[in-house]
This record gives sequence, C-alpha cells and structure tokens, in this order.
Amino acid sequence: MFDEMGDLQDLYQQVILDHGRNPRNFRIQETADGRADGYNPLCGDQVTVFCKLEDGKLKDVSFKGKGCAICTASASMMTQTVKDKSTDEAESMFEKFHDLLTKDDTDMDAATDLGKLGVFAGVRKYPIRVKCATLPWHTLKAALSDGETVSTE
Repeated sequence: MFDEMGDLQDLYQQVILDHGRNPRNFRIQETADGRADGYNPLCGDQVTVFCKLEDGKLKDVSFKGKGCAICTASASMMTQTVKDKSTDEAESMFEKFHDLLTKDDTDMDAATDLGKLGVFAGVRKYPIRVKCATLPWHTLKAALSDGETVSTE
C-alpha cells in the first residue's frame, strides 16, 4: 500500500541526513559580489552565504558555517537550486519555500513546484525548526541586497 506522507517523511529524513552530513557548495568565496551572515540564537545556527553574480544571474552560490542538520541541508540544497537563476527567480523561490514552511494552506502541489526542496514540507510540523530551515534563505536574500546580518529573533 502506498503511503504518500510516510514516503515523504522517509525521503525527508534521507535528504536531510545526506545534505547535513555532506553539504554541497560548502566553501568561502573570496571574490563574492554579495555576502551576508545569518544567526539563529535559539539553536546556535550560524551561516554565511556568498554569491557571485554575472549578467543578473547567480553564477555561484556557496555557504560556510555551523548549524543543525536542517539548517545545513537547507543551505546546501538552496545553493544547488538557485545557482544559475536570476535574482528575481531566487527571490520567488525564497517566497515559495517560506510559504511551504509557514502557511497552513500550502498543499502538496507547492512542494512539487519546488522540486527537491519539497521534502522540507515536513518541517512545518515542527515550528521551532522552521527558523532553522529558512535561515539560509533569509541570509541569501540579505546577501543579494544589503549584506546586513540576519537573525531569526
């Protein structure tokens, strides 16, 4: 018997563990055009996001820091997802991702619309973890605009 929520939960756990243990794009960019620091004082997550822009697109995106598995996995998947996207596309993905984690009326179609990022739909069940998952995204948004330090509090 197919159990959609059970399968999604299993996938969520596998993806979080994989990206948490083996984060992609985990490095400092010395020549980044944008950079911002993010901090979640509740659980101690600290992340710095670096981005290199070329012709209005995110040519390279990386991060460095320390955090829980959810924060690290979110940052890792975010860097993969927004690379080669325009800044407007990255902003749109941020909004969709944020809605997926914070709005009750977000359905499975929204998760599918985000591709692999849809596995984070399970975080909504744990409100305390929403800040962990969204911190890298808020930090990316700051790196693309003013570079200010972002805090979840």
